[in-house]
Amino acid sequence: MEIEALVLQINNSAASVQSFTADVSDEQARWKLDVESWSILEVINHLYDEEREDFRVRPDCILHRPQEKWPPINPVGWVTERKYNERDLQESLANYLAEREQSLHWLRELASAGPPNWDAVGNAPWGTIRAGDMMSAWAAHDLLHLRQLSELYYAYLSAQQ
Repeated sequence: MEIEALVLQINNSAASVQSFTADVSDEQARWKLDVESWSILEVINHLYDEEREDFRVRPDCILHRPQEKWPPINPVGWVTERKYNERDLQESLANYLAEREQSLHWLRELASAGPPNWDAVGNAPWGTIRAGDMMSAWAAHDLLHLRQLSELYYAYLSAQQ
């Protein structure tokens, strides 16, 4: 498994998210294609919560506490429960970037302590999963939301014409 490549992708994704939101107005940040879609602001806050409550937590559980039950998450429900679209974009982005930096720090600490066992298996709610597979899911999750941000940006600009 190419963990170094995944960590590099995770690092680069944060810069891409920041770039996508650099010139986004408050109106654009909250805009939705339809009632079922997420806004840019909702995507950023989703990434923030996933960073601190999912993708850093799960590999840590697998590597260090494999028998421990994972804390529950509700990413779709959080969008409305936590009122993502009512938040400030710049503050939300700063929160996400700070959490991503903590994740990268955690990953560097893991590597400096000796190579983690990325083949270690943990018990997910749906079955077993390897720590390395969680790392792959983390990088893939970022890419899916970068695509979503790109599509939202394009759809907003198209709707303005």
